[in-house]
Amino acid sequence: MPVPDLQLTATLKKRAQELGFQLSGITDAAAPLHLGEFKHWLASGFAGQMHYLPNRSKAYEHPDSILYGVQSILMLGMTYPGNDQAKALAPGSGRVARYACGSDDYHDIIHNRLGQLRETLLAAVPGALARGVVDTAPLLERDFAQRAGLGWIAKNTMLIHRDLGSWFFLAALLTDQPLVADEPFISDHCGSCRACLDACPTDAFPEPYVLDASRCISYLTIELRSPVPRPLRGPSGDWVFGCDICQDVCPWNNPLEILSEDAFQPQAQFTPLELVKLFDLDDEAFRDRFRKTPIWRTRRSGMLRNAAIVLGNQQYQAATGALGRGLSDKEPLVRGACAWALGELQTPRSVSLLASRLETEQDPVVQEEIRQALEGTDNLQETSSGDPPPGVTSP
Repeated sequence: MPVPDLQLTATLKKRAQELGFQLSGITDAAAPLHLGEFKHWLASGFAGQMHYLPNRSKAYEHPDSILYGVQSILMLGMTYPGNDQAKALAPGSGRVARYACGSDDYHDIIHNRLGQLRETLLAAVPGALARGVVDTAPLLERDFAQRAGLGWIAKNTMLIHRDLGSWFFLAALLTDQPLVADEPFISDHCGSCRACLDACPTDAFPEPYVLDASRCISYLTIELRSPVPRPLRGPSGDWVFGCDICQDVCPWNNPLEILSEDAFQPQAQFTPLELVKLFDLDDEAFRDRFRKTPIWRTRRSGMLRNAAIVLGNQQYQAATGALGRGLSDKEPLVRGACAWALGELQTPRSVSLLASRLETEQDPVVQEEIRQALEGTDNLQETSSGDPPPGVTSP
C-alpha cells in the first residue's frame, strides 16, 4: 500500500485555494458508496431521456474508468452567487438558473483552473498521471465529495456545505499519486425539514433524497429534446433555463453572501432573459449570443420551446407576433410549443394564427398541438373571422 504524500497533499490544496476553489477535500479512489442507489435510480426510469447515463453505467462503478491507475481524488468546489430569484418578473421575461447567469461558461473557467492545478502536480511529481473533470465524466461527484468531507447529500439531492450552502460547482482532479484522505462527512443536517420537497412545483421528488429528473424543471428546460409533457408546462412557470427553487427555499442557503469569480456574476441580459427577442434569432445569431454560456446546451430549438412555454404561462398577449413567427419555424419542436402558447393566450388573433397554420402544417405532433390549442375556442374563432361576437352589433 503506497504511503500517502503529505507534502503533495498540502501543496495541491494550497494551490487549489489560490486558483479560486473555496472547497477542497481528498478521498481514496474506490467504488462509489451510492452505486446501488444510482443503478436503482436508473432502473426506475428517473433519468428520462438522458440515455448517456444508463449507456455508460458500467463506467460509474469505479473512477479508474476515467483515469486508469487512479489512487486519489481531490474533490473541489467553486462558488457562484445565489439567492436573488424571488423578485417578480415583468411579463415577457424568463428566469435563468443562477449558475448560468454569468458572462462565461463555468466549464471553461473550471477546466482552465484544473489544468493549472494539474501542472502544479506534474511539477512536483514528474511523470505522474492526473486528469481534471467537471460534471461530464462518469463520476458520481456528490458521492465522492461527501467522502472527501465537503458536505452531505441533502433531500433535494444537492450537496450542502454547512457554511456555503449548495451554491457551488463541483470538480475533481484524479491522480495516480497517493494523497492523504480527509474524513468523510457522515452527518445529515436536513433533519425534519421538507422545504425543498414541498416547494417543487412539478413534484419531482417521489421521496426524500430521490429526484425524478424526468419531472425536474432543470431537466425539462435543458436536457429534454422533445416537447415538454403538457401537465408539466404550467407548473414550470417562468423558468426558461434551469431552476433554483429547491435551493432558494433551503434554510442552509439563507441568507448567504458568497464571494465568487467575476465571470460568474449575474449579467443583466440573463437576469431576467427577454423572451420575445429570441424569436428573431436564427441559428447563427443564437450561436453568436450564447455559444460561450451554459445556455448554448439547449440549442436554439430548445430555448425557443422554453420561451414559448413561459410566454404561454404568462398569457403575454404582446408576444402574439413572436409566437406567430415561431408557429412557422423550421423546427417542429418550436412550432408545437408556440401552438400551445397561442392557445393559452385565448385571443381572436392567436386563434386565427392557429387555424391558419393547421391548414398547412405537415408534422402530426404539431398538428395535434394545434388541435388541442383550438379546443374550446369556438366563440373566439367566430370573432377572429371578422364577425362580431354574439350580442354585439356591427357599426
